[in-house]
Amino acid sequence: MTDGEFLRGKAAFVTAGSRNLGATIALALAERGADVALSYHESATDAAALVDRLSSFGGSHAAVKGDAGTPAGIRALLSEARRALGDRPLQVLVNNYGPFSMTPFAELPDDEFDRIWNANVTSAWVAAHDVRDEMRQASWGRIVNVSAGAAYLRNHSIYTLAKASLITLTESLAIEFGPEITVNAVAPGQIVESADDIAQYDPGFVERAIAHTPTGRLVTRSEVARIVANLCGPLFASVTGVTIPIDGGWHLPRF
Repeated sequence: MTDGEFLRGKAAFVTAGSRNLGATIALALAERGADVALSYHESATDAAALVDRLSSFGGSHAAVKGDAGTPAGIRALLSEARRALGDRPLQVLVNNYGPFSMTPFAELPDDEFDRIWNANVTSAWVAAHDVRDEMRQASWGRIVNVSAGAAYLRNHSIYTLAKASLITLTESLAIEFGPEITVNAVAPGQIVESADDIAQYDPGFVERAIAHTPTGRLVTRSEVARIVANLCGPLFASVTGVTIPIDGGWHLPRF
């Protein structure tokens, strides 16, 4: 094992890992030696192609299909992930699944509130609870929750509420799950590869974000993924309960 393969022999699970940021995180974990299972809902072709890419790093990798947005669904995915990786305990969990909404609270229907909350918060809690005992028995575990820069806004409605709550959940779980398990989070700002997605909701958001960012640019998926992977490594062994904003300083208050 080289210094860069600090996850060699560890089984990892990434929710919504077949595309976009989740796929980049899965690749970063595999590059560092982890055997990675990733979940997908509909994109079977993308998931299969990603597993092929993961295999280039060696090890065993798998894609499992299911719904990460419900308690029953996430538990089923975790069971299938263990089985797909050879009935091994999961020692790295990345709660990446988190659908977006900008429907104002005044117009937000009950079912949309429940969908966004359950997918972003409830499923992260259920997944963490599900892997806790096996991580403790292995005397080592790493949980990373993917929050968002929207946690620091107050005009992204239920998505803000969910992502801010995920930060509080991270802190609470860090207290309860130690010392064997660390629980941290990342809060990416607007990701450059997803700029077109946010433009569908707010055409001027990207331009405003860049103008408000001290580094003068958007963050990339690979930057976020490297930090997620390193939160599972020896450099961060004494760090828990922390949320790292990855946004070039965009979230810093100013007036």
